[in-house]
Formats: sequence, structure tokens, C-alpha cells
Amino acid sequence: MEKSTITVDVILDENKIPEQISWKASNSSAENKQFAKAVLLALWDGAEKTALRIDLWTKDMMVDEMSDFYYQTFMGMADTYGRATNNQEMVNDLKNFAKSFYDKFRDQQLKENKL
Repeated sequence: MEKSTITVDVILDENKIPEQISWKASNSSAENKQFAKAVLLALWDGAEKTALRIDLWTKDMMVDEMSDFYYQTFMGMADTYGRATNNQEMVNDLKNFAKSFYDKFRDQQLKENKL
């Protein structure tokens, strides 16, 4: 059996707001730690039937970056759900929601920029 370790380091400012997020995986081809502006980690507790989550983002992450991040995360979750369940109808629903979410965000940005 092979073991892999993923380490996430978070540097906080004096108010405990993330300034820097970095990560490294033991089985990664990347030799150096990688940097990220946000991380969403979800773990399923089968005994309690609950999702445990850690959601962090750095204070320099822009709103448009967060929207892109969520859009891509929704799309990735849809793909993962599809591989796990083979329920293409639900995958399509998730992806349609993601597209609608992103389109609505873009429309809001366009309206705000015209003001």
C-alpha cells in the first residue's frame, strides 16, 4: 500500500486572516511547494453522515477570481459526481447551474462597470 501526504500551510496576519496559502503533495511531480489564493477542502464523515469543510481564501483574492474559482469548482464537482454515480441528468443539472451562476456574475459585473 502506498501512502501520500498533502500538506497545506496557511500564513495568517495579526487578525488571523490568511495572507498566504501553500501546499505540497508527497507524490507530486512538483518539487517545490505550490501557492494558492484559496482552498476548499471537504471531507465526508460516513459515521455522522455529514460533510466537514475548510474554506479559506487570502485577503488579496479578487471577487472575479472567487467567481471563476467557484465556477470551475462546480464544474469539477459535476464531473466527479458523474464518475461516481453515472447519473448524467444530475451532472447536466449541476453544470447548467454552474453556467447560470457564472453568467449572472458576469452580467452583474458588466452592470457595475457601466455605473
